[in-house]
Amino acid sequence: MPTVEVGDLKDGDFLLDVREDDEWQAGHAEGALHIPISEFVARYGELTEAAPQDGRVNVICRSGGRSAQVAMYLVQQGVDAVNVDGGMQVWAASGRPVVTDEGTAGFVL
Repeated sequence: MPTVEVGDLKDGDFLLDVREDDEWQAGHAEGALHIPISEFVARYGELTEAAPQDGRVNVICRSGGRSAQVAMYLVQQGVDAVNVDGGMQVWAASGRPVVTDEGTAGFVL
């Protein structure tokens, strides 16, 4: 399964967050697209509309387990997708901003 390190992500890289609603509301990466893994197949069209046509989809969850499953599914669909190693825990620990929908500082559940 292809992975990417948090430190290798650049501002503006497309990020898909597959955590559940309560986790997303506590805090997420600004600009990420949120589709919970539990609803992913049903809402797959939202990803194809939002994702850059020629860009990579970086899939993130709390620690990397759920996002690995979704990234694998996307690769099977022919999408250029990678799993973000360590997930939001590493994202937050490396000093990347975590925000709420209101734009205030959030945290990783």
